Amino acid sequence: MGGGVAGKKEYITSPGDYRLVYNQGSSWTCVLLVMKAMPNSSAVSRCGLSVSKKVGNAVNRNRVKRLLREIWRSTPVISGWDIVLIARPAASTAGYADMKKAVEGLLRRADILVTTSVVV
Repeated sequence: MGGGVAGKKEYITSPGDYRLVYNQGSSWTCVLLVMKAMPNSSAVSRCGLSVSKKVGNAVNRNRVKRLLREIWRSTPVISGWDIVLIARPAASTAGYADMKKAVEGLLRRADILVTTSVVV
């Protein structure tokens, strides 16, 4: 689950896992990102990042990846999902707040975001 310090097990690392999510996962889009997600058989949700050269040079791509990793660490996600975030070219000029809003919006639309309701 997102939130706290993310370990290696919270990230998708193998090409086969990426391929599986790309081919079998559901997709949601916004201006900055495309999100593909599918349930996994694990007790933890894992995230993978895809930032192509269309986003910009190495400096811009690494900045986008750093932003997405920090957003993943600080966003509570329902356990048991493999999620791949694919950056679109517009992400290279987006700030942290815009990117966080985009990620949370996609997770909410996919019904993967943990929502805490306060009853008063």
